[in-house]
Amino acid sequence: MIEIFVLCTIILFICLALLCVKMIVKKNGKFPHTCMGENCELQKRGIKCAQVQDYEAGKQMNLFDRISKYE
Repeated sequence: MIEIFVLCTIILFICLALLCVKMIVKKNGKFPHTCMGENCELQKRGIKCAQVQDYEAGKQMNLFDRISKYE
């Protein structure tokens, strides 16, 4: 049981270290922006974040639609 725990801990540490290699090695290294709002290709295609799309859809609904949505 202890051997499995130690092995899992070592594997987890190695995985975390490999994820951070770019941040450690590169000066001012950062994780890449994976948010859809900051992705240039998705912006060109008109694809937006789900929160932004929901907000814009809410702005386009009339008062009756908004009231009936919450009933």
